[in-house]
Amino acid sequence: MPDTHPTTRRQFLALALATALGTPRLAAAAPRVHTRAIPASGERLPAIGMGTWITFDVARGQTVTPSDALTTRWQVLQAFFAAGGRLIDSSPMYGSAEAVLGELLPQSPGAAALFSATKVWTPGQWMGEQQMARSLDLWGLPRFDLMQVHNLLDWDAHLPTLRRMKAEGQIRYLGITTSHGRRHDELAALIRNESLDFVQLTYNLAHRAADRSLLPLAAERGCAVIINRPFDGGHLFDRVRGKPLPGYAAEIGCTHWAQVFLKYVISHSAVTCAIPATSQPTHMHENMGALHGPLPDAALRRSMAEHFDRL
Repeated sequence: MPDTHPTTRRQFLALALATALGTPRLAAAAPRVHTRAIPASGERLPAIGMGTWITFDVARGQTVTPSDALTTRWQVLQAFFAAGGRLIDSSPMYGSAEAVLGELLPQSPGAAALFSATKVWTPGQWMGEQQMARSLDLWGLPRFDLMQVHNLLDWDAHLPTLRRMKAEGQIRYLGITTSHGRRHDELAALIRNESLDFVQLTYNLAHRAADRSLLPLAAERGCAVIINRPFDGGHLFDRVRGKPLPGYAAEIGCTHWAQVFLKYVISHSAVTCAIPATSQPTHMHENMGALHGPLPDAALRRSMAEHFDRL
């Protein structure tokens, strides 16, 4: 979705957002958050990031108004950065999400802390190079922090390109993703045989297969792990609708089911960052609450899994 008048649109967006929401003020001293080290470098990331699948795929017209859905996404970004968030994950597969990020990030206080992560999702080396250049233009960044091969698509064509880009300073880290619990055997082989900084996979209370091999293997091989679909695409909430929070929720500082689900994920020692997606500022505040307070230990993690299986 090309933008033929980027400067005009962005200036108008800034004015519209300022009019609708007032001038934002940065939070004072943010409380300490749970962070994890990237094994390849030691750099630390907050354990909750942000996905953009579906939620930032906003159908945009020729003009931007304060009532547009972009305003809500801008509020989501403000809540994310104000709570200490850094890693935002996207993909060319996600419709207009990259273009929306490119419009909103320049207007977002706190965005200087951004850890940008996107993907290459096309067959062929040349097509991959063109797509990655397009993504960089859409985000409006000098380089990406992390570039990933999306769902292992033509990974053998793209990994050499990513290694060259990393060596030349065009990206900082490289990785490979899968989702919906698919292709675990192939991903495991790549973790064993390729030098990867990051892997991204699905893991949540309903889908714990990664516990058996992938997560221990990633830890052994020194791969940072991003967890997609930590809410199982929203299906976890269907399982608990109308049910009270369990007694252990208070023990680990959870006031919402979203925080229970996220703390289960990020309490795994191999997990670097979970990337829940939302289009609602209120939900973003709830998600980011999982960055604070105690995390479940091994015994409580087992109890949480058993309790969820009985729901």
